Order: sequence, then C-alpha cells, then structure tokens
Amino acid sequence: MTERKPRKDATRNREAVFAAADALFAGCGSPEDVTMADIAAAAGVGKGTLFRAYGDRTGLIRALYGARLEPVRTAVESGPPPLGPDTPPPVRVPALLDALLCLKLDNRHLAVALEAAGADSPYRTEHYAHWHALLRDLLERIPAWAGTGSADFAAHALLAATRADLVAHLAGDGGVPREELRARLADFTASVLGTARPAG
Repeated sequence: MTERKPRKDATRNREAVFAAADALFAGCGSPEDVTMADIAAAAGVGKGTLFRAYGDRTGLIRALYGARLEPVRTAVESGPPPLGPDTPPPVRVPALLDALLCLKLDNRHLAVALEAAGADSPYRTEHYAHWHALLRDLLERIPAWAGTGSADFAAHALLAATRADLVAHLAGDGGVPREELRARLADFTASVLGTARPAG
C-alpha cells in the first residue's frame, strides 16, 4: 500500500501553525504566556484544528521542536563526518554536543518552552533518551571510558551542559557570545574525554 501524502491544505496549515508558534514563543516574555488560542489566531486556523492535529499545547511544541531537530538527527544517523556514524567516537562526541548546542541557541525559545511544558521531567522525553543512549554508547567505545561503568553518568553530565535553560541563561542579553560558548563547551567536552579540543 502506498503511503498517503498529506493534503495541500493540511500542509499549509502545518506550516502556518509552526510559523505562528515560532514567532509567538520567540517574542514572549515567558513560554507560559503563549496559549493554543493565541497560536490558532496568529495562524488563521480554528483552535479545534490545533487540538485535533497535536492533542495539546505540549504536543504542538514537541512537533515544532522535532521539525527543527530533524536535520540534526538525519546528519547523525546517516550523514558524513563529523556527525555521521562512520566518525570515530572521540571526534563524534564533541561534534554531536556542538550540534545540540547550536540547535538550542538557534531555537532556545522553543527548547525552553518544551522543557517547561507539562509535568514530566525533561529527562523522560524521547529526544533526551535518544541522545543520552547515543552518547553513552559512543563513550563506551572510547578506551578511557570502556568498562568503567561511568559512561551512563558521563553522558548525562555532557548533555546537562546543553540544557535549554542553561543555554538561555548563558547566552541571554549581554551574555556569552555564541562562538565563545561553543569553545567553552568544546573545552569541557575535551576535559571529560581526556582529549585535546579540535582546532577551528
């Protein structure tokens, strides 16, 4: 059976909803200020359309953030070095963390909104579990970490350096410049891995 493509109006609605939500979260003082009614009005669709498509506000934020995350996931799963699967772990780990940091910097309003949405811990989300498992497995392939039993904790510690609320705090108005923040993360990662930070 061939996969049915979404209708053109459904695709247009999705693009309009994502653009409206992105703009509203970027311009708000707090993620909690943005409601489904606000997004529906800005996108020019009915509120019922949002609830049917995404379930609730958290589902909408998760879908929008997932769309922003997809290029990184594709690069990690099937792309070339330094993110792709053929990259040696000591090179791939810092590249992966840098990609996540840049994603949070470029979409921090969405990342903060997602971490703040709902009652569940951000550590129980699907995307966190995915990145943690990947980092843990990569660390276990690095001789200094292999067989130590500490790779699981180290993966949590490395991901903590890219948390959305921390990134937003460090990079806020008058905060750490983007390239300096990336360099600091690279230095931290190198210290954890016991390697030299790549030049560049």
